Amino acid sequence: MKLAFIGAGRLAQTLAAAFHMAGIEVSAVFNRSRPAADEFVKMAGGRTRICDTPQEAAELADLIFITVSDDAIGPMVRQIEWQQGQYVVHCSGASEVSVLDHAASQGAGTGGFHPLQIFADPSIALPRVAGSSVAIEAEGPLELELARLAAAVGYRVIKLPPGVRGRYHAATNYAASFMLSLLREACDLWNGFGVSDQDALAALLPLTRGTLDAATAKGLAGAMAGPISRGDASVVALHLRELSKLGGDRADFYRSVSLRQLRLAQDKGHLDSAVLERLQAALNK
Repeated sequence: MKLAFIGAGRLAQTLAAAFHMAGIEVSAVFNRSRPAADEFVKMAGGRTRICDTPQEAAELADLIFITVSDDAIGPMVRQIEWQQGQYVVHCSGASEVSVLDHAASQGAGTGGFHPLQIFADPSIALPRVAGSSVAIEAEGPLELELARLAAAVGYRVIKLPPGVRGRYHAATNYAASFMLSLLREACDLWNGFGVSDQDALAALLPLTRGTLDAATAKGLAGAMAGPISRGDASVVALHLRELSKLGGDRADFYRSVSLRQLRLAQDKGHLDSAVLERLQAALNK
């Protein structure tokens, strides 16, 4: 199939480069900003046609990726006249495929292709395509084509049923951006006794990486460390006392995260019921 992209941002640039490296060329691209389109063409191998309108880009391809912001997907799709037999796919994690209904009403097949990656810098994202995952929501020939493209660049496929994108996308935030909130909280605590963010992160990020490496090797429960993993209710109580002295919601935040850690401790299976009960009691004080 001939491919086109409408939207030439960092996600689109990374996918285009990954496709090019896999021997899959992109026929056309449209973007309102010419510099971004030029960068897209360079990363796609230099042979992609830059189109003056989204309609022109759509007419040059069989499978069109809509890679604009979530709020712009529906308006962009509605300004294009689609053809029977074309396929239109968005790369949003949160927007339902129904946002493409205008294209579906004109006979185009529709779907979703959401890579589970951070695209802040395409030069960093591109080497991480292989081994990452992509969530695909599609049926029939389109599902097969998207799975083929995913396999060509090394993505693992997660198949999404209709109507679950809110839950799906919320979960990705826990694994990505919410981790930064936990590190921000840790840095704030260390800032309170004179350690800068730079020094705190230099100390804490290796712990984070070590935890992720352990989870890769041993699973979530197997990677657990710290007082809850060991059943040290007295240490948990100490943490809560110290955080309560700081005021605000710091103790409540710690308590909320720790209560969820109890499930991992149960899954790990190293603690008996009496120890788990003591941990629960310490957290509920």
